[in-house]
Amino acid sequence: MRKFETLLLLSPELSVEARTVLLDGLKAVIGREGGRMLLEDVWGMRDLAYPVQKQMRGFYVRLEYAAPGTLIAELERNIRIADGIFKFVTVKLADSVAEEEAA
Repeated sequence: MRKFETLLLLSPELSVEARTVLLDGLKAVIGREGGRMLLEDVWGMRDLAYPVQKQMRGFYVRLEYAAPGTLIAELERNIRIADGIFKFVTVKLADSVAEEEAA
């Protein structure tokens, strides 16, 4: 398994409950496809450098997880069809994950 991170820019208009449901759905995709969540880093509401979908603020969340490479296509497909996600980027952090880190 490889180590990945996905940075999400969420709509500032989403309620706390809607954000929770959205993130739980993405974490469920990671678990269902054979991955394991390592860290959910909530950066919170931030000002944007330029308008994104006519919004000047956005809510940032970083997900760090260990997963097979095939999971990324399914995760990004789910991100693209989800309402409330403005932008995202997925980056491979490492080719392998230490066993104690993945546990």
